[in-house]
Amino acid sequence: MPNAPIEPTTEHGFRERAEAIAAELTELRHALHREPELGLALPLTQRKVLAALEGLPLEITTGKALDSVTAVLRGGRPGPAVLLRGDMDALPLTELADVPYKSRIDGVMHACGHDQHTAMLVGAARLLCERKDELPGTVVFMFQPGEESYDGARHMIDEGLLEAAGQPLVGAYSVHVASNGAECGTFSARTGTQTAGNAELSVVVRGKGGHGSTPHTAADPVPVAAEMVLALQNLVTRAASVFDPVVLTVGMFQAGTKLNIIPGTAEFEATVRSTSPEAMADFLPRAVRLVEGIAEGWGMTADVDAHEVYPALIAAEEAVELGREVVDELYGGSSWHYDRHPIMASEDFSRVTAVAPGVQLGLSARPADVPEETAPFNHSPYAIFDDAALPRGAAVLAGMAAKRLAQSSPCGD
Repeated sequence: MPNAPIEPTTEHGFRERAEAIAAELTELRHALHREPELGLALPLTQRKVLAALEGLPLEITTGKALDSVTAVLRGGRPGPAVLLRGDMDALPLTELADVPYKSRIDGVMHACGHDQHTAMLVGAARLLCERKDELPGTVVFMFQPGEESYDGARHMIDEGLLEAAGQPLVGAYSVHVASNGAECGTFSARTGTQTAGNAELSVVVRGKGGHGSTPHTAADPVPVAAEMVLALQNLVTRAASVFDPVVLTVGMFQAGTKLNIIPGTAEFEATVRSTSPEAMADFLPRAVRLVEGIAEGWGMTADVDAHEVYPALIAAEEAVELGREVVDELYGGSSWHYDRHPIMASEDFSRVTAVAPGVQLGLSARPADVPEETAPFNHSPYAIFDDAALPRGAAVLAGMAAKRLAQSSPCGD
């Protein structure tokens, strides 16, 4: 019937149309890969994205404090709003992979697949714009800078991302590629925690300097800071549940200038990861009290800064099952599997899924000629991502948006 909601099955062409524009998506991805940019300022990347969206029936705004792009597609029929996200920034790495579209920017590389995410989101926008009149609702396309440690999602939210549709979001979806893992084109996800929450702990122990031959006349902060590091590791095993774990790693420890000089200060920094907001909220105050107490016990003081960077990304069951259904409809059940465990890395898409039921699907982009056992992982200077993943990512993103809108359509079942 004329008013039947669109369903993202192969009959409606998302898979076929994605394959039809695969060469254009590949060309865009290669252009992005050649000129990678870091952080929140991505003028070259933003320009390429705007050019790729030109002529589409989208309401486009760009960021003020960052080079973001927000594009809104209003369907031809009333309905709810969903969001699709692609991050755009690169990493400070010198590319060592031998590809013809190798980075031309010294010390900068798309080693985490964000160039693919951006091209996939452009592809999803094109597919959905072709079905604009049939869509029952609104789709927000979030082209985000600064995922790699710059909290770009928060900046976009501060600039009004969540109000772009003019109504609350009922779903938020993204895809993240991996350069290793299963066969290229395989999707995955899990309900609950997908990526860990992330906090930073910085400590400066203030003692009293002196000569190494007479430590009793000084207040040596080095063994005190070392005691703190060991005590924090014990705290992880005694204060955090093994069923709701916390991981703490001290990645920086600095003190002194010469072997026979007792320094006045010693400092260290640690990353803290948790699989739930509750575990993080419980652990951080304990860690601060422990460090301050050790310093006080030795007659010293400690400057302590502990703050959360990103919350854990919690995937909603309805969003995970939506992704599974769309992958099954488009590519068959063999292209989907459930992840058993969370990833202890962090992801600022969690800012969006904290306010809208969402999920980030994993998508293998391991080249077929690279053995799974030896494939470099994301963030490696040798990482290579297969362009064959591009049309699949675009089709599944478009399919998830269309299917979720159809589920809420007054004309739906």
